[in-house]
Amino acid sequence: MARLAEYADARELTWNLTLRELRGRYKRSVLGWTWSLLNPLSTVLVFSVVFKFFLKIEPPVGDPSGLHNFALFLLCGLVAWNYLSNGMNASMDSLVSNRNLIEKVYFPREILVVSTVMSLLVSLLIELAVLAVILLIVGNMVIPWIPIALVVVAIQTLFVLGIGLLLSVLNVYFRDVKHLMAIVLQALFYSAPIVYPMSLVPEKADLFGWVIPLRTIYELNPLVTLVETYRDVLYDLRFPPVGDVAYLLAWSVGVFAVGLWVFNRLDGRLAEEV
Repeated sequence: MARLAEYADARELTWNLTLRELRGRYKRSVLGWTWSLLNPLSTVLVFSVVFKFFLKIEPPVGDPSGLHNFALFLLCGLVAWNYLSNGMNASMDSLVSNRNLIEKVYFPREILVVSTVMSLLVSLLIELAVLAVILLIVGNMVIPWIPIALVVVAIQTLFVLGIGLLLSVLNVYFRDVKHLMAIVLQALFYSAPIVYPMSLVPEKADLFGWVIPLRTIYELNPLVTLVETYRDVLYDLRFPPVGDVAYLLAWSVGVFAVGLWVFNRLDGRLAEEV
């Protein structure tokens, strides 16, 4: 209860730190917040050329929306991925980059991670708004599904916060974490159906003479469920399976609980180690 009271007292500081993150992100930039739109659009352009025209990967037809567009199929997956990857990268530096603040005054250090993630949440909402407009232009009536999409965003935010808390404090004690995560993120990107449809993942695979249920193992990855849930709502215009939402929520709550526990365990020596 004392910890909750500290969080409540620090809400104004959290808000100010979030505003600082938002203002500083594109400071002295000519295009400013336009970069938050240009970056994902340029990624879509590159992957569309490589995967659609060179590798000849066809997106599935939206069911029941009937949408058949590779760029939009890719965007619906990229918004989820960008929020996760940017949250992981930014959270790792949130404590180290605020060393002077941590050393001079006491406050719940978790809010440094929270403010970082909240600033990225604003970027995600902007990207989703632009995506919704594009979907409406091509005839995908996404407006009734926006509340469902926001629920998915809330669940993912809990997931990103948990990972952010864990990585931020580990990066203070072990600076190799940042270099390791660059490799992990590369592997995670291709471990989920972001640039390819689920249909390309075989049901079974032969491994040294053993037949393994590859698709079942593949679907255990929470990132797979996350990307498919976004696509269910935005691309297919249908309710995601209840089991998928429950699975994603369980992962988010679990990761957040672990991240907060580890953070609190290592919080005592942050001022000395940072």
